[in-house]
Amino acid sequence: MTTTRRIVVLISGSGTNLQALIDAQNTPRLPDTQIVLVLSNRKAAYGLTRAQQSNPPIPTAYYALQPYLKANPGKTRDDYDSEVAKVVLKESPDLVVLAGWMHVFGDGFLDLLHGVKKDRDSSVVQKPIPVINLHPALPGAFDGTNAIERAYEAFRKGEVRHSGVMVHKVVKVVDRGEPLIVREVPIEAGESLQSFEEKLHKVEHKIIVEATKNMLDVVKPIEVSIFRCLDCFFPSTAH
Repeated sequence: MTTTRRIVVLISGSGTNLQALIDAQNTPRLPDTQIVLVLSNRKAAYGLTRAQQSNPPIPTAYYALQPYLKANPGKTRDDYDSEVAKVVLKESPDLVVLAGWMHVFGDGFLDLLHGVKKDRDSSVVQKPIPVINLHPALPGAFDGTNAIERAYEAFRKGEVRHSGVMVHKVVKVVDRGEPLIVREVPIEAGESLQSFEEKLHKVEHKIIVEATKNMLDVVKPIEVSIFRCLDCFFPSTAH
C-alpha cells in the first residue's frame, strides 16, 4: 500500500504558487501527496479561496500577528510564531511549504517543528519536520522582502545582469537556508518590471513543485506495494 505524504502550505497573497501545488498533487509531478491545510496570515488572501474551491476542498485557517497581539496583551511575536507552529503540528505534516508567506519566523516556529522545543499543547514531534521556502532571488542576493523590485532596480543601475528564483530550506537566518533548486531568470534591456515579474513567476510555479517532490522523496519516500514489486520481477504477459 502507498502512504499519503502530507503537506501544509503557508501563504499571504493570491496563491498562484499554491495553485501550482494544488494542480500537481496526486499526479506524477507530486504523487501520493495531499495538501492537508492552507494557512494565511492575511484574511483577504485569495489563496484561501483557491483552497476552498479546489476539488476536494482543502481546509484553511487564518492567523495573523497583529490581531493575536491585540487579543493577548503581553504576548510577543515569538509567542505568535509558536501558536502558528501548533496549528501546523495538529495536521501531522511531512513537510511545510512557505509559498509567498510574508512573515519572517523566529525561533518559536522552527524550534517546535524541529523538535528542539516541546509544548504541552502540541503533539510530540517524532522527527524534525522540514520547512522550505520559495524566494524570488538567487542565493545570497536580495534577501528579505521586495526582492523582485530590488533586483530589477539593480539591473537598471548596471549592478546585476540577471536575477532568479530559488527554493531553500528554512533556517533562522532569513533566506540563507540550503538552496534546493536554483534557476536564473534573465532581465532583458528595456523590459518592464511587470514583464520580468511575470517571467519569474512562471519559473516559480515549476520549481516549487519540483522542490516539494524532491524533499518529500527524502523525508517520506513512496511505499510500493509488494504486488507492484512482484510485477516488476514477473511482468504480466497479457496484452
